[in-house]
Amino acid sequence: MTDHADAATLLTAPRVRALAEQLQLRPTKQWGQNFVIDPNTVRKIVRLAGIGPDESVVEIGPGLGSLTLPLLEAAAHVTAVEIDPRLATQLPLTVADLALQLTDRLAVVQQDAMTLMTLPDPQPVALVANLPYNVAVPVVLSFLERFPTLRRVLVMVQLEVAERLAAAPGNKVYGVPSVKAGWYADVRLADRVGRNVFWPAPNVDSGLVSMTFREPPSTTASRKDVFACVDAAFAARRKTLRAALAGWAGSPVEAERMLRAAGVDPSLRGERLTIGQFAAIAEQRIG
Repeated sequence: MTDHADAATLLTAPRVRALAEQLQLRPTKQWGQNFVIDPNTVRKIVRLAGIGPDESVVEIGPGLGSLTLPLLEAAAHVTAVEIDPRLATQLPLTVADLALQLTDRLAVVQQDAMTLMTLPDPQPVALVANLPYNVAVPVVLSFLERFPTLRRVLVMVQLEVAERLAAAPGNKVYGVPSVKAGWYADVRLADRVGRNVFWPAPNVDSGLVSMTFREPPSTTASRKDVFACVDAAFAARRKTLRAALAGWAGSPVEAERMLRAAGVDPSLRGERLTIGQFAAIAEQRIG
């Protein structure tokens, strides 16, 4: 429960439109801007993210602040990473207007999340965001790689992307994002979100992806080596692993040797394998 003193006034559809008008903001496709206009949805996101009162959170693409406000209620600190200079400048003003008592919990970093290498302290334990579908996977994977303090992720993305991230081996949408996310965390589809909670309404449904961190597979291979093996396996996803990994391994014969040594049937395709099995194969290349 939010302490009453920490309660913020949340953004509703009229407030979002008024803010956009004030900023002369036309939501752009380039930055995938669809603003959340439903307070119940952002409260649900914060609840599913399990943010504790002593935790620091990073939010990517806060936009007008729909999700930032309930995050500030729940967390000790929120670092908001925003690429759009108008939105980055406006966000602290909106927070001061609607939740003055929470302004000291907010830090805004005006930068492209794709190229961001460092964050101001306190370092985040959770990443919570509403992400544009065109950058969702690379942004999440790059943050997992760069910010080792992260223990949980809850992101709202296009449903198709959510299903891909959360897919298990053998599922037809299981692919590179599913395997790589699985290196860091247990990933699941936490909920589905309709189109009417956004302005402008997108022409696709959205999904909430939850990631809970655990140790990566036990292996002597580096993450980089394992990911190179994954990329090779899926670059020709219709081919058997013996054929798909031939270039990566040096030859089809060498690929077969590595696969058998790792206990993997060379006639399988990459979509059948867990991240642990990819790690076992990558280990053979080094050994």
